[in-house]
Amino acid sequence: MARIFITGSADGLGRLAAQTLLDDGHQVVLHARNHARLTAVSALIDRGAEAVTGDLSDPGQTRGVAGQVNALGPVDAVIHNAGVYTGARILPVNVVAPYLLTALIRRPARLVYLSSGMHHGGRADVRGRDWAGRRATASYSDSKLFVTALAFAVARLWPGVSVNAVDPGWVPTKMGGPGAPDDLREGHRTQEWLATSDDPRARTTGGYWYHGQPREPHAAARDERFQDELLSELAAFTGTRLA
Repeated sequence: MARIFITGSADGLGRLAAQTLLDDGHQVVLHARNHARLTAVSALIDRGAEAVTGDLSDPGQTRGVAGQVNALGPVDAVIHNAGVYTGARILPVNVVAPYLLTALIRRPARLVYLSSGMHHGGRADVRGRDWAGRRATASYSDSKLFVTALAFAVARLWPGVSVNAVDPGWVPTKMGGPGAPDDLREGHRTQEWLATSDDPRARTTGGYWYHGQPREPHAAARDERFQDELLSELAAFTGTRLA
């Protein structure tokens, strides 16, 4: 039995992963943007899931989320699932929050970052980005390239932790839309597997996965110089460095 923290788990793939992990006998720490959003997962809380709240577009509240998770006790895995598709909040939610939570939550054995096939269209350039989200300076594709690079940077810097990125596919969630062609179950199966499985492949690190199979990411995501530029930008913005 593992203890897993899942960001953005009030709906979509995060909620589905939480439900499946509970069904499989694991302990789950849910996350919602605010207390009102927890009503959507009351059934999971009634089954024993714990919950934390905080708006990941606000670095101060993101720090609060990390503090709440640490106060509940160590977790075995974190699934960085939360994300937004449009607007100025793309960088704070999709990139800054995973960075801060990685830096501040007591180090788990496994980390899973939600990427997207759209990261292949991202721009490997951190200059001029508004990490605070006051204005839109990045696309969804940019943000997913950044978070994929973040995953590989953490895998490089923390060799004792299994760190992987996952493309969940284009699945019929609120974000993906009802006409999305991929299988919804496949959209959350891989991150559950990476967070909990004893399969030797799930214990590897630095991988980019799609529906249980390794895939090749954008070359820039594996570029250590680009990774270091990204980490430097995020450290400067947040005032927090990865240990």
